[in-house]
Amino acid sequence: MKITPDTNVLVRALVNEDERQSKAAQTALADAAEIALPIAVLCELVWVLSQGYKISALEIADKIRAMANSSNVLMNRPAVELGLAMLEAGGDFADGAIAYEGNWLGAEAFVSFDRKAVRLLDGKGRIARLLQ
Repeated sequence: MKITPDTNVLVRALVNEDERQSKAAQTALADAAEIALPIAVLCELVWVLSQGYKISALEIADKIRAMANSSNVLMNRPAVELGLAMLEAGGDFADGAIAYEGNWLGAEAFVSFDRKAVRLLDGKGRIARLLQ
């Protein structure tokens, strides 16, 4: 079966805080022929793991890369890679994913009030403008 897990399924599979739910989540993922991971689910996952579970950005990046390297996982890999680059540089995964997807949709620049996001995206060779 091809599945799209919601954020809670990924959290349970990765965190193992509820034995029954963790096992069910891990089994569903292991048994899936393909796992589609939308950017929105990954943005939520990063937020829940960092804010709710206080997991470090580097550990979160490692967990997402491990999922991405699974042969049955489908995702927008370039968006995920820019999100991970931002996360590892001390920024937000979502800003990188949003910037990539916006560019893919035809936008010429990422605009934000977030100085750090703009600085990090500029450093990654992306056109980013600070609104004031």
